[in-house]
Amino acid sequence: MSRKSKPPIAIYSALADATRCRIVEILRSGSVPVHELADAFSISRPAISRHLRVMKEAGLVVEVKKGRENLYALKLEKLGKATAWIDTMATAPAKPKAKALEPVKPAPTPIPELFPKAKRPDTPTGINQMGFDF
Repeated sequence: MSRKSKPPIAIYSALADATRCRIVEILRSGSVPVHELADAFSISRPAISRHLRVMKEAGLVVEVKKGRENLYALKLEKLGKATAWIDTMATAPAKPKAKALEPVKPAPTPIPELFPKAKRPDTPTGINQMGFDF
């Protein structure tokens, strides 16, 4: 896998929660203060802050301090990268099927002779003193 086709896992992890997906839907219309985000859910403000921290670490949202308020805005270009990767994978041409490889047969190994017929230097015919040819 090349660097260009590397999946944006941090973004997908951040989007793997229903609350965070709903936050994306809310922030799609523009920047929203954190207290307004918290009012849209039945969970506590610290819980919303934890969700926003996960999204911020993934690069999906940016926090802008405006006076005493913290506004959160969606970074659409990050979502674009995630969807572009999915589109690339969905439209990538299928690789041709690989040919079935035949099993490689190992080369036969020579079996060493247990009793090689060696010619003895003292006997010109290779016959030993007992008259047997080994």
